[in-house]
Amino acid sequence: MLNITAWIILGLIAGAIAKAIYPGRQGGGIVSTMVLGIIGALIGGILVTLLETGRFQLTAATLTIPGIIVAVIGAIIAIFVWNLLANRASY
Repeated sequence: MLNITAWIILGLIAGAIAKAIYPGRQGGGIVSTMVLGIIGALIGGILVTLLETGRFQLTAATLTIPGIIVAVIGAIIAIFVWNLLANRASY
């Protein structure tokens, strides 16, 4: 149960920071921010593991300062991809 709570907190922190850093308006409420942060933690964890070990593993960032930084980077990547897909769908 504590692990799920840590993921929710990490998601809120990382999603809010990523939305503040990324230019433009992303919209959405607290739930979308949390989901964005959790997706960012997964993306960031996978990228860090890939860079460190050279293997693709499904891992996620943890609730530490480096983990938050990795999750924010992953969330920024998720916002970028989401904006690409949303803009492509609007044409």
